Amino acid sequence: MSGILEVPVEKYLDSLLPPRDAVVREMERYAAKNQVPIVGPACARVLFQLAQFIKARRVFEMGSAIGYSTLWLARALGSQGTIFYTDSDPANARRAEAYLSRAGVRARVKILVGDALEQLQSTRGQFDLIFNDVNKVQYPKVLALAAPRLRPGGIFVTDNVLWSGRVAGAGREADSATLAIQKFNRQLFRSKEFFTTIVPLRDGLAVARKNG
Repeated sequence: MSGILEVPVEKYLDSLLPPRDAVVREMERYAAKNQVPIVGPACARVLFQLAQFIKARRVFEMGSAIGYSTLWLARALGSQGTIFYTDSDPANARRAEAYLSRAGVRARVKILVGDALEQLQSTRGQFDLIFNDVNKVQYPKVLALAAPRLRPGGIFVTDNVLWSGRVAGAGREADSATLAIQKFNRQLFRSKEFFTTIVPLRDGLAVARKNG
């Protein structure tokens, strides 16, 4: 449980989720067993919906791990879409590639191994959706890099913005990750470039639409 929602409420929401296919279930089991952070099916469905709502065809994912959210987004894009996967761990990238191949979406995914911020800077063009799930201390820098790379009307989504509730009330003595997320949240809501909402699902999902 995330600590954001009341436990009975979170269990109720989870009980409503339809069964996932074999590949997705295997990824969930692997993540749970090996403590790999993934967004989970509830938040993944939000990503899927957002991508379909705006008819996204070009997505950049920052911090993809074993490719769980990559798979959900790739399916939302359809066969004509492209999603850029990023992770600094080659082993994660190999595992993700295997899952994506088995799921039949490998052709839609560009796998980039290395620092996600550097990969975004070196990848040309604009994007319909950018999903941010990198190291939390990098969040303020991600905002500065991602904003100009989104098309008007594009969506910037960020995971873990409630950070198990630690962002609420934590002062200057908080750890660097918490302080960085607090700063990011303030900047995102104050930005004139975005209209932002935080969805208090799992660990908090910030959804920001670029104006224009």
